[in-house]
Amino acid sequence: MDRRGFVGARIESSHPLTDDEVRVWRIGIDLPPSELTELRLVLSSDEQERVERFRFEADRRRSVVSRGCLRLLLGALLRLPAFSLRFEYNEFGKPKLISTQEQGLQFNVSHSGDLVLIAITKGRAVGLDVEKIRTDIDLDGVAARFFSTDENRRLASLAGPAKYEAFFTCWTRKEAYLKAHGGGLSVPLDRFDVSFLPNEDAALLATRPDPNEAKRWTLLPISVPSGYAAALASEGTDWRLGCVRTSSRRRRGEF
Repeated sequence: MDRRGFVGARIESSHPLTDDEVRVWRIGIDLPPSELTELRLVLSSDEQERVERFRFEADRRRSVVSRGCLRLLLGALLRLPAFSLRFEYNEFGKPKLISTQEQGLQFNVSHSGDLVLIAITKGRAVGLDVEKIRTDIDLDGVAARFFSTDENRRLASLAGPAKYEAFFTCWTRKEAYLKAHGGGLSVPLDRFDVSFLPNEDAALLATRPDPNEAKRWTLLPISVPSGYAAALASEGTDWRLGCVRTSSRRRRGEF
């Protein structure tokens, strides 16, 4: 694939990633057919088989875009062919590059609706989550099952659209932290609290049983179109967020 065409012009990943940066790419899945074909070409055989197992075209497209763009981005940053990258997984299913290729890079991917988010950084754990806001769920039932007592109390103070937006803000911030932590379902969602009320700064408020765990992480919102919520978590406070936008449609105020 001509990196100058897709990676250089659309993804813009070739400039070096500094040690104090967490870079996030936001990619729409409505890419031209030619680019979708190119993305499929860099997938491994097992990734291509996974794509074909999806029943719906939208799911196949999300899979191709998320994994293909991840490979292109990592390959460009590492100066390695995208198709040559190999991944391994921890006991909770979190992927990473094999040790001979990683060069300190860590990454995370999330997708929902028409959006794919990819975060890459060096030498620090990272997690992110994006969700399309839905109103067809039992919001109170899900919150009662997964959120902490204090989070349920604060959520109950809201009503209408603001309550749904706050719910998904809470959910994405909790998921981002869990994905950065790497412990998967071994860390119950009600064992830590996050901020999520309107106009409230993103923060990991409390962690149990170790209260000092909260100090290890920084939690930030990610700019996404109306109707979505997204968040990023990464280790430490000595880093800055860099955002790259690659889809063709742009609204005022979006990166």
